[in-house]
This record gives sequence, C-alpha cells and structure tokens, in this order.
Amino acid sequence: MVMGIPLAQENGMQQVAVVTGGGSGLGREMAHALAAAGFGVTVTGRTEDRLRETAESAPAEVRTAVLDVADGSAVAAFFGTLDRIDVLVNNAGTGAPAAAVQDVSEQDWRRVVDTNLTGSFLCAQAAFALMLRQDPKGGRIINNGSISAHVPRPQGIAYTASKHAITGLTKGLELEGRAHGITATQIDIGNAATPMTERMAQGVLQPNGSIAAEPTFDPKIVADFVVRIAQLPVDVAVPTLTVMAAGMPYVGRG
Repeated sequence: MVMGIPLAQENGMQQVAVVTGGGSGLGREMAHALAAAGFGVTVTGRTEDRLRETAESAPAEVRTAVLDVADGSAVAAFFGTLDRIDVLVNNAGTGAPAAAVQDVSEQDWRRVVDTNLTGSFLCAQAAFALMLRQDPKGGRIINNGSISAHVPRPQGIAYTASKHAITGLTKGLELEGRAHGITATQIDIGNAATPMTERMAQGVLQPNGSIAAEPTFDPKIVADFVVRIAQLPVDVAVPTLTVMAAGMPYVGRG
C-alpha cells in the first residue's frame, strides 16, 4: 500500500505498468513505487546492467527489457509482447551539452528530440493501440514533462523545445483517449535529487549570467505521485501536475 491506496487490482487482475528510462534516477524510483503498490512492472532502458540493478533492488518483482525508445521497430516489437497495459510512464529522456543557440549541433538536437519527443510518442502510440484492444479497454499514460516544459534554462534549447512539445503530445493523447477511457497526465518535475541534478548543488547558470546553487527534493515524492495517479478511479483525470523543490527559480525564471 502506498499513500493509503490499495494494491493495484482490477476485476481480479493485477494491473500492468511499463516505465521507460527505468535504469536509474526517477525511473527507478517510479518502478519501485509501482511494484510496491502491487503493479506488475516492466522497466525499459538502453543499458542492461542498470536495468538489472533496478530489478534487483526492487521491493517486489520487476521485469526488464532493453529498449531504445527512439527505435520505432524496437518499440513495436516490445509492446507486441504485452497482453495488456494499464499504465505507461514515459520517463526516458536525455539532454545535450550546454550550448548557446548558435553552437548547438544538429546531431545533439536530433538526439534529444528523437529520445524525448519521438520516443515518448512511439511508446504512447503503441500503448494507446493496446489500450484500445484490451478487455477492459482503457488506461493511463503519464508523461515526464519538466519545469522546462514551461520556462527555459540558459543554453538548453533542445531540451526545452522537446519538453514544450510533450505538452502538446499529452493534450493530444488526453483528447483522443477521452472516448475510450484513456487518460494522459504530464508531470512537470523541478530539481528532484537524482544523478542528473547533482550539479545543482555546485551551482548552475542563471538567466542573468550568474552561477547559483539550487535546492533539490527527494525523488520518492515524485514516485508517490505517479502511484497515486496510476491508482485513481477510471473516471478521474489529472491533465497536469507540477512538483518541485521549494525555492527553486521557476516562477519568474528568466
């Protein structure tokens, strides 16, 4: 039980969740929390060793699958192995080296967009199709947005653009899923304490050109929100949720 919510069962069946980018950080925390809540969890990622670490440290069984979400054929093959899916957490993402607009390479731009946006779309598309076919049909798609889905950081234009696009993806999924019991949520996370945000404590570039440390918060809080959303009744939708470290420069950033 997590946050007072009963184990994940529907019509006597264990509910199934897939977490992409589950080899470390937020993805690992989300997978562990969903497994503890009774979901049948599969984590995907590109690095087998990290996925194994997620599974071995989980509080309950977690299955693994090596997957590059930007590879459409691989995504289709993976989702083709599933009998059903109740929750997809689109968490896989990447950034690019900090660079001014004029210095961003086409390769870095495409790599970020291919993973963060196209990868999220491909997984959502495959999950959506399965949610339409399964009995009972329906499900939830939870997209990892970011504070950068609303306001940019300096020298991060590729990441910012990809996360702004996640907002459109989420809204489109929510609209088209409305008639089929499929809901979509965008969780915008600010400075959860993971290896990706360790640099925040040393100081990061601010819009005024200064370098300043920023606060972080426990990523388990994000994972608890994911579980809470995943276990809501089917007639409840949560289009957006923002969870961030108190005091981080978000409101009025830039």
